[in-house]
Amino acid sequence: MQPFRSIPVEFPGHDGGMLAARLELPEGRVRAYALFAHCFSCSKDVTAAVRISQSLAEQGFGVMRFDFTGLGNSQGDFANTNFSSNIADLVKAADFLRQSYEAPALLVGHSLGGAAVLAAASEVPEARAVATLGAPSDPGHITHLFADVIPTIEAQGEVAVQLAGRSFRIQRQLLDDLSEQRLLDRVAALRLPLLIFHAPLDAVVDVAHAQTLFQAAKHPKSFVSLDGSDHMIGDEADAFYVADVLAGWVGRYLGETNRRPRPSAVLPDGMVRVSESGESLYSQRIHVGGHLLTADEPASVGGGDLGPGPYDLLLAALGACTTMTLRMYADHKGLPLQRAEVLLRHRKVHAQDCEDCESTEGKLDEIERELHLQGPLDQQQRDRLLEIADKCPVHRTLHSEIKVRTRMA
Repeated sequence: MQPFRSIPVEFPGHDGGMLAARLELPEGRVRAYALFAHCFSCSKDVTAAVRISQSLAEQGFGVMRFDFTGLGNSQGDFANTNFSSNIADLVKAADFLRQSYEAPALLVGHSLGGAAVLAAASEVPEARAVATLGAPSDPGHITHLFADVIPTIEAQGEVAVQLAGRSFRIQRQLLDDLSEQRLLDRVAALRLPLLIFHAPLDAVVDVAHAQTLFQAAKHPKSFVSLDGSDHMIGDEADAFYVADVLAGWVGRYLGETNRRPRPSAVLPDGMVRVSESGESLYSQRIHVGGHLLTADEPASVGGGDLGPGPYDLLLAALGACTTMTLRMYADHKGLPLQRAEVLLRHRKVHAQDCEDCESTEGKLDEIERELHLQGPLDQQQRDRLLEIADKCPVHRTLHSEIKVRTRMA
């Protein structure tokens, strides 16, 4: 996880009114930008949207969530909006990200916002994937929230209704717009990877809607059951689970992979190449034979925390050499060593505090190494393995005279 900052931004919506937004940006490299659409009559600050967006930011995503026209802190009259205007606001939000940062590669929508991102995806050419949370397969599903006053709306043209404890004016134009939507046709033509999250016991949007969306979509498509959750994804653990799954799933569609890529040229044994990767200020790409590793500094000193630091790698080398040496010796001598583990720590200490050191002034490097050996070993065998640990080649190298000769290529 990495720290992030939350930035208030605004941009013009479909009717020219300014829409309020919040952009979560990781301190390190941005893997990709995402656009989050909230549920009907909600706002960008609904708990699920905040938790999921911030958790994605901690995993390297830039995430923008915004208030649709007439909601939250955005300008405009909610009564004059409809599903089509939500789509238009989403396109405007994508335009803002494209012009100011980078076009969104991931579109995420909760409830009616999920239906909206499905409908808007074709108008965001840079979109690489879409995810929905508790989304209806028909935008008209929201009318069940005020079904008892629909005859009055049709007769009078406008009625004030109570939704989630707040009063909203609903006009007949909203009903007309919803009746004209053909969301499943858009889903069938989506041609983008789709991930559908839905709670089996969702009391607001039945899980059957997820099945309908899944059947309409073309592959690649995936479904994740939010077992035990509710429509608003109110439990913190559920929101973080969504973010974790989403971050892992979308990685493969962003060109990322869990498998390390192999370097194009295999180096000879004993040679290592280290070069700046450009992924963060200090990140390095390390070629070792046919293997590719990453090194970096933590975010606290300006790095992107994309990999272990130089001293971490030094400790790792000593630790790996130690356990390998113990394994070789135990197998050769027939010792019942089942598993070897070593914990290491590096620190600077005052020379005067070190009783068995030659240096008496200034500071020196100290590495603590703690062995954890599993198996029915007796005390004599354990003592011998403790001696063998000091004989690992890297340990001996660190204790011998080392000369590093540097030349210009």
